Amino acid sequence: MIAKNLNFSSTLSNGKAILNIAKKTIETEAEAIQNLSLLLDASFAEAVEYILHSEGRVIVSGIGKSAIIASKIVATLNSTGTPAIFMHAADAIHGDMGIIQKNDVVILISKSGNTPEIKMLAPLVRQGGNKLIGMTGSPDSFLGRQADFILNTFVEKEACPNNLAPTTSTTAQLVLGDALAICLLELRGFSSKDFAKYHPGGTLGKKLYLRVSDIAQANQKPQVDVNADVKQVIIEISEKMLGATAVMENDRIMGIVTDGDIRRMLNKYENINGLKARDIMTPNPKTIETDVLAIKALKDMQDKGISQLLAVEGDTYMGVVHLHNLINEGIL
Repeated sequence: MIAKNLNFSSTLSNGKAILNIAKKTIETEAEAIQNLSLLLDASFAEAVEYILHSEGRVIVSGIGKSAIIASKIVATLNSTGTPAIFMHAADAIHGDMGIIQKNDVVILISKSGNTPEIKMLAPLVRQGGNKLIGMTGSPDSFLGRQADFILNTFVEKEACPNNLAPTTSTTAQLVLGDALAICLLELRGFSSKDFAKYHPGGTLGKKLYLRVSDIAQANQKPQVDVNADVKQVIIEISEKMLGATAVMENDRIMGIVTDGDIRRMLNKYENINGLKARDIMTPNPKTIETDVLAIKALKDMQDKGISQLLAVEGDTYMGVVHLHNLINEGIL
């Protein structure tokens, strides 16, 4: 109702103000992230090395907004090959300390490093004999003094105009968590194949594991002899519903006839009686090996401006992969 009462000029003025606030927020956080790289030191590297060679898991904990960041860092670590568990700091001091096992490494996240829950939790972690990594914007804080390793997330100010709402500081925590995870990923030699094991579902997983063979074997296998008449070719394309058929001679691929070839034939010839598959096919068609990832088939189609590829194993014709298959699988 309020929006209806705004005139055009005031709406335009508000729009500019909104964009300026958004830009200032982004610029403030971007500057803080840029400065974050200057705070990296030997302690960060030592923390990464310790986690890399640890026989346990990484337990990540925090309170408030830092707890939300901790949960995201756990998700990133787990998906990139470092076993991790989220433990809320408030729950930890009320019974959840049992999550922490003998060889686990604990990361406590706190901007100030002096929140009551963190001040209570840090000594308990140390007493249990676990290594403690403190992610804090104040290395001289209680957490900073308790920690074996410090991940410095100091920021000059929050993006909030009152310098109160955690914004820039939580962004810094998130980015440093990503840096930690990617360092571990690279040091472990974590590959795209490893990544696929942890992401089997959805589009991301399919891009990493779905192969041409998975699609081709699920399709029908259109093929005609080079001497097949046009009627046979059209029937084969229509029945197999892949918009094309391979043209074969002595079990070897000689060409392909697509829907487009049929249209071009009708435009070119007044009389199609007597035409054979060899007369209208496209010779030397584009092929792809069955063991190749389906995402590569998509790239080949896009690069060549085509909708089908003939799937092969060496010189053996195995079937057709159509662009619609890739769309249906969520690859595109």
